[in-house]
Amino acid sequence: MPRQPLYEQVITDVIASIQAGTLQPGDKLPSIAELCEQYRASATPIRLALRILDERGWIITHQGKGSFVAPNPPA
Repeated sequence: MPRQPLYEQVITDVIASIQAGTLQPGDKLPSIAELCEQYRASATPIRLALRILDERGWIITHQGKGSFVAPNPPA
């Protein structure tokens, strides 16, 4: 089975943390730099993952402030 692309792994991990209650609505996600270090990746797949999570309603991204868990993430 082919390996999951890194951006999909980040999406899966963030959603799992929200569903498990590890990340609560309003919690700040790690910065792009911290996620790059955590996943040993460049910023490109991390930014893509955050953009997709934002588009799907899981997080809200504020320019210059960071990404936060949405007040009412999807079930």
